Formats: sequence, C-alpha cells, structure tokens
Amino acid sequence: MATVPVSQLKSGEKLSEDVLTKYNNVLLRKGKIISEHDLEVLRAFLIPAVQIESKNGQAVSSSDETALDEKQQGTVLSFYEHYEKMLQLMRRVYNIANAGGQNLPILEIRTTLEKLIQHIDDYNVLTFSPRHFQLSDFIYHNSIMVSLTSYNLAKWHGLSSKDLMPVALGGLLHDIGNAKVDAGILFKPSALNAAEREDMKKHTIIGYNLLKSVPAINDGVKLCALQHHEREDGSGYPLGVRGDKIHLYSKIVAITDVFHAMKTNRYHKSGASPYLVLEQLLNESFGKLDPALVQTFINKVTSFHNGTLVKLSDNQVGEIVFSDRSHPTRPWVNVNGKIINLMIERNLYIQDVIQT
Repeated sequence: MATVPVSQLKSGEKLSEDVLTKYNNVLLRKGKIISEHDLEVLRAFLIPAVQIESKNGQAVSSSDETALDEKQQGTVLSFYEHYEKMLQLMRRVYNIANAGGQNLPILEIRTTLEKLIQHIDDYNVLTFSPRHFQLSDFIYHNSIMVSLTSYNLAKWHGLSSKDLMPVALGGLLHDIGNAKVDAGILFKPSALNAAEREDMKKHTIIGYNLLKSVPAINDGVKLCALQHHEREDGSGYPLGVRGDKIHLYSKIVAITDVFHAMKTNRYHKSGASPYLVLEQLLNESFGKLDPALVQTFINKVTSFHNGTLVKLSDNQVGEIVFSDRSHPTRPWVNVNGKIINLMIERNLYIQDVIQT
C-alpha cells in the first residue's frame, strides 16, 4: 500500500488502514472517507501520513501523482525507515553494553546515525513523536532524539562541522550506562526513592567506563556519558563539577536530554507540553544550564512564522500573528478573530503545533 503525507491528503479519499495515535489508539478507522474535519484532526494529532485506497478500492499507486507528492513521500518515509533502523541497532547496543560492553559496534553506530542525519530536515524538534512509541523503549527513543536535537543545537550555535557528528554520537550514547541499571528502577511506575535515585545516578560513571577504552570515539563523546547531569553551578552529579570543567558537548547534551525527558511520556509521569518545557529550560539557564546554549535552542525551535496553526492548552486552535522574540514561547494567537496574548493569559500555553 502507498502512504500519503497528510499535507497532500484530500477530502473524499478512503483509508485503507487504521490511523493510530502515538499511543497506539485508533484515531480513524480503516474504510473511513476523509472529510475536511478529519484533515483537521489528523493535523491536530500530528499524523505525518496515512494509507488510502483509490476509487476502485485498490491501494493508490505510488506513481499516482494526483494523490501524493512522490518526492515528499519518499523523504518522509526515508527518515522514519532510518529512524527504525537506528532504534533496532540501539536495542542491540544496549544488550551488548549490559553484557559487559565488549566490542561495541561503533562503526555501525556511526554509519547508521550518519544515514539518519542525512534526513534531519524531516525532523522537527518540537513536534516529532516516534511511531508506535512504547514506554519500554523510552530509553532508546530518548537516546536517538537527544542525538538528533544535539546535532541541531551544535549546528545552530555555530560549532564547526567536525564537531557535529561527535556531538550527535555523544547524545546517542549519553545514557549507555542505563544498560546496566536494574530494570526495576528504570521501569518503576512511580517516583524513585532516595536509595533508588542514588543507584540511578551511577549510570553516568558506568557509561563512561563502558566508553573510555573505545578508541574510535573522542573524549568529548565519552564525557557526554559522564557529565550530562553536571550543572553550571556545581549542583549536578556525579562529580559536582562547575561549568568551566564541563565539556561543551556535555553542555549541549544536558539541554537536549532535559528537553526530551520532560516532554516524553515515561513510566512515572506523562510528558509535558514542549512549550512549558522550554520555559523550564529558560529558568534552568540561570545557574544550571549554559545560558547561551539555552537561548540559541529556544530561539531556534520557536522560530515561528505568522500563520502557524497551534493548539492551546484549552484545546482552542488558532494562528500565531505576532511573536515577541523576548518571550518566544508566548506569542499572540488569533482564535476566531480574538487575539490571545499568551504573555498576559498566563493560564494558557501552546500545547502543540498543528501546521507550520
């Protein structure tokens, strides 16, 4: 069956497969005729693509140019295909690490990541959600998303091209120590107690020890495993070092790790709105996270254009009409002719971007 990007989908088309949300709930049933309202629903739930039938009940041919833009379809699918390959590889890497970490397939990791990054233009930091996300796979998804976002942040902040792949590798392997953390702690459905938190903190040293003897990666990559929970004011762990002792790669990964950990569903908590997470990052930039990197990150991921459709926390949908760069997460939103200034309406916030 052919897959049609939602941006190319037309009302009157018939679904040939169920459409699932990121939590695997059925959003639209197989056989449903798409209406204009259904298109809005698909965009609101950030569904990238669906499968449809032609008028005679057959799946649409990929050569049917009236139904889809082949180039866009191929690009989107290539990103997800390479993401899935990266996910499968990370499962294997963690199994190897759990068994002692001998002979980590660094070359395969690097080449698989490079192929995924070739499609990074199809990765939106704020709106991306893995397909068929399962809580048991959080640690792998988080590693991949932190890797991609770290690559972007390094590029946005002006790091040289020779640093971009090492930063991405550092993000990919930053939590490798969790492979040897007790599963009862990793997958606990409630908050950790004090003793469990101390055990969890050991993943930083474990991860560094797994990587320190690997010759094919540089020290910055290895230090991401050790230092991604260190903080500028020395309040982090495991060593409590201050900002001048924290590697630049680790500072980048610290920001992206906090962002994805807070916005993604986990066993013990639901993910928060990405815009609330950005506001939390801004607060953390005062003493905890590198303020210049945080500012770059927030400015880039909230580079809204007028006309961007967003869903607010009260489920109203509107379009951004003005964005004050001094308050990038709280623009003015036009909802049915009424202007809502999110700087004033502090009880509201942007829940999701529907369409850019």
